[in-house]
Amino acid sequence: MGDLLLGALALMLVFEGLMPFLSPRGWRSLFARAMAMTDGQIRFVGLMSIVIGLVLLAIWR
Repeated sequence: MGDLLLGALALMLVFEGLMPFLSPRGWRSLFARAMAMTDGQIRFVGLMSIVIGLVLLAIWR
């Protein structure tokens, strides 16, 4: 279980690092737009990420 969690964390870091590495200007623009979002919009994005992640986990298992 620990190995699986560590692998998932490592994969998340790889995906998180792709955008700033491949397109720093695009990442900066995306980050600027995110900074302009309201708290409610950010919470909605977070909720959708959680739901999509849980659905993918359910399908994978």
